[in-house]
Amino acid sequence: MEKSHKILNDPVYGFVSIPYGILFDLVEHPYFQRLRSIKQVSLTHYVYPGALHTRFHHAIGALHLMGKAIDSLKRKGVKINKREAEAVKIAILLHDIGHGPFSHTLENTLIEIHHEELSLLFMERLNDEFKGKLSLAIKIFKGKYKKHFLYQLVTGQLDMDRMDYLNRDSYFTGVSEGVIGYDRIIEMLNVADDRLVVEQKGIYSVERFLTSRRIMYWQVYLHKTVVAAEQMLILALQRARDLSRAGQEVWAPPGLAYFLKNHITSADFNLRSDGLLECFAAIDDTDITTSVKAWQQHPDRLLAYLSYGLINRRLFRLEFSNDPFPKEYVAGLKKALADNKDLPRGADVFLISGEESNSAYTLNKEEIMVLTKEGKVVPMSQISDFGIEPRTFRKYFLCYPKEIGNVVV
Repeated sequence: MEKSHKILNDPVYGFVSIPYGILFDLVEHPYFQRLRSIKQVSLTHYVYPGALHTRFHHAIGALHLMGKAIDSLKRKGVKINKREAEAVKIAILLHDIGHGPFSHTLENTLIEIHHEELSLLFMERLNDEFKGKLSLAIKIFKGKYKKHFLYQLVTGQLDMDRMDYLNRDSYFTGVSEGVIGYDRIIEMLNVADDRLVVEQKGIYSVERFLTSRRIMYWQVYLHKTVVAAEQMLILALQRARDLSRAGQEVWAPPGLAYFLKNHITSADFNLRSDGLLECFAAIDDTDITTSVKAWQQHPDRLLAYLSYGLINRRLFRLEFSNDPFPKEYVAGLKKALADNKDLPRGADVFLISGEESNSAYTLNKEEIMVLTKEGKVVPMSQISDFGIEPRTFRKYFLCYPKEIGNVVV
């Protein structure tokens, strides 16, 4: 008897299956296999050494959860035909295929285009290659299919993307606060008026999910040492880019070298997507890491300093504040950078300021809707005992070399 599924052993969910056919063919495609070499949580392993899982792991996990969600909804009488089920699985499988090296870290550094736009371009290219078999998946991914709840399963406040990455990132970082009851949430999903809803008896699991997401952002994704490392990597790539465009020799693998030398925007990808997609698909974390290792010996002292720090974990200090930093304090840091003789000339660029924000629950996206025991559908913010705050939590940061010590103004 011929096998119908490929079985994989996932460390988070155990055995998961991928049906042979278009889904398995997409997993086998070089565009998707590239995700094996892109870390899911960028430089988080500098703080949590186990956080070395990849976008490949995440995409397979999200596919697995989508299968469970479809089965749960169909048991409740929600009409999802075989073609739609396959299409929404394709959409979630490929939702991150446009991510660049180190995931979000280098967006708008190497290229000026969002990863979701790139994911769509890759899906359209694959649709041509597979003779239209991704057409329905693309409609769902863009939110243009008639069954809106399918789009919400891919992109929403209770989508399978978030469901997997919280669970998976918690597992690999060892941060138990991120553990969520994904299986119960999925079993509590339903559809009302073509919108995804959660049954009222699952509301506490959703509250735990929202709490876990907020904690994971500040404890993992926006941990101050992680942010410091990411800012250093961004600064190193910007320096290499500026040197390269000024005509200086900056060694890099061919794909990366092209993006360092050329200013590429969203418009460029839309005008000549074929060649640019191939060039972009050729780069991953390995290219960045190899280049940064080589740049430790670059004659430009700023680039060499940043590269040495990244490779040997000599990271900048980062301070968070709930309020903007006083001008006098920033001026003191600038003077300390200028006066420090151990830092290369021009080190004033090493003072990085910015802000990070986290919205565990937002009203900008469609609210999570709750199906009450009386059959009414109400927004979660109106029914939860948890006191959900649909607002953005914002912190300001300053990042700078530890060599200048603590500045007292």
